[in-house]
Amino acid sequence: MRLVKLLAMASALTVLMASVAMAGPVFDRIQKEKKIRIGIMTDSIPGAFYNEKGEWGGFDYDMATEVAKRMGVEIERVQVNNKTRIALVQSGQIDLSVSNMTHTRERDKSVDFSLTYFFDGQKILAKKGQFKSVKDMVGKKIATMQGTTSEVNVRRALKEAGDPNAETNVISFQKESECFQALQNGRVAGWSTDASILVGYAAKTPGQFELVGDFLSDEPYGMAMPQDDSALRDAVNAAIQDMWKDGTYKSIYNKWYGPGTPFEMPLAGQIEMWP
Repeated sequence: MRLVKLLAMASALTVLMASVAMAGPVFDRIQKEKKIRIGIMTDSIPGAFYNEKGEWGGFDYDMATEVAKRMGVEIERVQVNNKTRIALVQSGQIDLSVSNMTHTRERDKSVDFSLTYFFDGQKILAKKGQFKSVKDMVGKKIATMQGTTSEVNVRRALKEAGDPNAETNVISFQKESECFQALQNGRVAGWSTDASILVGYAAKTPGQFELVGDFLSDEPYGMAMPQDDSALRDAVNAAIQDMWKDGTYKSIYNKWYGPGTPFEMPLAGQIEMWP
């Protein structure tokens, strides 16, 4: 009888320890403070940006706001960019980054990701009528964002197209707005990043720019968060799935990318659902 009681106690203790371990320090703090700090971009049109009135908005902005709402906590929005978004998660300055970040195995070494919440692909934007494919751009300068998957992918694409100077023909910038400015003033012949971003900037000057050739890569976006906090990841994933289930996701998507918008882009996938 004593052995049975000891085994029962040990089993209960194991379950308790597992539940504590699953909670995670970040999720616990969010629940205690009733606030989540979410990193969002400021110049990624139409993902998250300031409009001409100085108002912050965009697809990622709305998604972040809805995730916080469904978690039942207040949102504190923190400005991030391509260089700071992972570092701020790692340092604990933000709890979640909703910042058009492609989920890659390399980034998995630094942060954890939610399930894919946006489906994109990398392309090249150039002045209308100048180029039809990547091969036409061999020997030309192409802008991209420093420290992104786009930087790696466009160099690879140029090399495969036969450009012996692919390394130096790719010019990296800190901001999307700097890439677009370089394209506008002729410093570069093209700008390569995710199609959703390119469409957003092209809409600023209708009829002047167009997407060139095929997709260079698939870019599945995930929301980045601290590693080893399964409760936080589960809560974020549940919020995303519930948004898809009740139609909120499609409403937000159509607001920014739907028919009749300046950034029209058909929805290319669907949220992974679990029973």
